[in-house]
Amino acid sequence: MQLGMIGLGKMGSFMTERLTRGGHEVIGYDRDEAAMERVRQVGAGIAASVSELVAALAAPRSIWVMVPDHVVGAVLDDLVPHLDPGDVVIDGGNSNFNDTLMRGSTLGQRGISYVDVGTSGGVWGLNEGYSMMVGGTPEAVSRLTPLFETLAPAPDKGWGHVGPVGSGHFAKMVHNGIEYGMMQAYAEGFDILRAKEEFGLDLHQIAEVWRFGSVIRSWLLDLTSEALEENPTMDGIAPFVPDSGEGRWAVMEAIHLNVPAPVITHSLIARIESRNEYSYGYRLASAMRNKFGGHSVKKDS
Repeated sequence: MQLGMIGLGKMGSFMTERLTRGGHEVIGYDRDEAAMERVRQVGAGIAASVSELVAALAAPRSIWVMVPDHVVGAVLDDLVPHLDPGDVVIDGGNSNFNDTLMRGSTLGQRGISYVDVGTSGGVWGLNEGYSMMVGGTPEAVSRLTPLFETLAPAPDKGWGHVGPVGSGHFAKMVHNGIEYGMMQAYAEGFDILRAKEEFGLDLHQIAEVWRFGSVIRSWLLDLTSEALEENPTMDGIAPFVPDSGEGRWAVMEAIHLNVPAPVITHSLIARIESRNEYSYGYRLASAMRNKFGGHSVKKDS
C-alpha cells in the first residue's frame, strides 16, 4: 500500500521504517533534511515539499501526519489545498479530540476523510509494534487497515477502530491519564522504599522481584527496573516531570462529564509540583518517561 508521511521525527521515522519493512511504499517529507535522509536509508521515498509529496502519490491518496499537536493545524493549512475528494488524512499525533472533531468536519465538507489514530509505543514501537486507537468512518478505516495491521504488534492485536472521528484521540487522552497515575504510583512506592534507610533496600532487586508473578507487574515496571539498574540514585536527573497536555485534557474532560478521577488528577498535580520541589520519586518518573518514550530528561544543575 502507498502512503505519504509528514513528520519524520522519532515516531514518524520509526513508523516509516516499520511500514517499509512490511512491504508498503512510503514517501516522506520533513523540513529536517537529516530526518529525510534517515528514512531514505531504510527504503522510503522522500519529497522536497508537501506539494511534491502529494503529487508523488496515486489518487486516492493516504497521508499520515505525525507531528506535535501544536503544529497539526499549520501542516493541514499547507497540505489540504493540494488534496482532492476521496483522499484520506491520518492524524497520528496527540491532538486534542475537540480539535480533531473540528478538523474532521472541515475536511469532510471537502470530501476528504479524516482519521485520528491515538498512537502509543514510543521508541519501542519499531520492533514491538504500536498500540493504536483509531477513530473515523468505517470506509476510511477499512481502506487503511493494511497499514494498521503492519504497525501493530500483530494484525489482530494492539489496534482497533474504536468509533467515529475524534474517538481515537479521546481514547489516547484517557490512556495517557492512566499512564500518569501508574507512573506516579510506582514513583511514590519506590520513594517510600528508598526512605526506609535502615533496611538498606536494593530498589532494583525489588523491582525485579515484582516483575514476575506480582499483581503490579507491567511493561512500565520492566522499564522502571532498567532505570533503577542503570542509575539507582537517579543522580544527574532533575526532579522535573513534564506533561504533554493530554493529562490536563483528561482531567478537564472528567470534570466536564462529572466523572470523579482523583488518581489521574493528583498525578497531574504531582507533575506540576515536581517542578518546584526536590523528590527522588519525581526523578524516577522522569527516568520512566525517557525509557518508554525517549523523552528528554532535564539534567540536575
